[in-house]
Amino acid sequence: MKKRFIVVMAIVISMFFLTGLTGVYAQQGNQGQYVQNIGASGSVNWTSGLLTAVGIGAPPERFYGKPQARPMAMRAAQVDAYRKLLEVANGVRVDATTMVRDYAVESDVVRTQVEGIVRGAQIVKSDYLSDGTVEVTVQMPLAGASGSLGQAIYPQMSELGAFPPAPPVGYPTAPPVPATPGVETPAPPAAPVAPVVPAAPATSAVYTGLVIDARGIQARPAMSPKIVDENGEEVYGSMYVDREYAVQQGMAGYARDLTAAQTNSRVTNTPYTVKGLKAEGPGKSNIVISTADATHLKSAAENLTFMKKCRVMIVLD
Repeated sequence: MKKRFIVVMAIVISMFFLTGLTGVYAQQGNQGQYVQNIGASGSVNWTSGLLTAVGIGAPPERFYGKPQARPMAMRAAQVDAYRKLLEVANGVRVDATTMVRDYAVESDVVRTQVEGIVRGAQIVKSDYLSDGTVEVTVQMPLAGASGSLGQAIYPQMSELGAFPPAPPVGYPTAPPVPATPGVETPAPPAAPVAPVVPAAPATSAVYTGLVIDARGIQARPAMSPKIVDENGEEVYGSMYVDREYAVQQGMAGYARDLTAAQTNSRVTNTPYTVKGLKAEGPGKSNIVISTADATHLKSAAENLTFMKKCRVMIVLD
């Protein structure tokens, strides 16, 4: 009896360790991927830029065992998958204050476009289960030339003032103070003439991309993140981005691993890495960086080129 008990305990312990190892390998498989679960059977992989949903369908009981059962179960699973994918799409955060569903509520055009894009999502997997039910997995991209959520959202953002027709030549400065009607605005005093000094060679670094290390500040992903300095001045956002680049690849890429972000092809060879100080806004997708980092980034006008092309990676917990 004692010997049998020892054998049983050995089997239980072995099963425990095997289960633990399986869990570890599952976590390792998702390492570096930032996946946000939305609803019971849907998710957004912000690293790969894919929305995914799983639908389950079963035939009516009166058709069990009949030839029509499998096609009817498949159809029911597809309808369920597309319904859940629409739920996922509506739950995607656009910026720190707005979700996709907010745009859909305010605009019939956006709602119709989002629903149409969801209906065109690709079926990537179908599983026939032993009890007669069917599981269907569908996917659609966040950004891309066709069939992406960005196709419906970024044009709407443009209508609301984002993505100016001509990207700014330099970082925006404070607007001029408007003249008061009836009051003559005095001319500014003449600047003193400074002695001519030979120009020093340019030392401003030119980068190919920007990596924001936003770990530890509870930052969250969004389709249109904003980077600001400690004074609240925008360093990166929709005002610096060409809309076509945003539609094609999204305004920012996301990762969980700093090295993976720094070596991502999105930011190419020499990205500038900065530390996020805090996350702001209801959705925690506005990230504050130090004024010193912002000034350094702004020191070379050429850095605006990679911003226009959305060459930005954000690392999250």
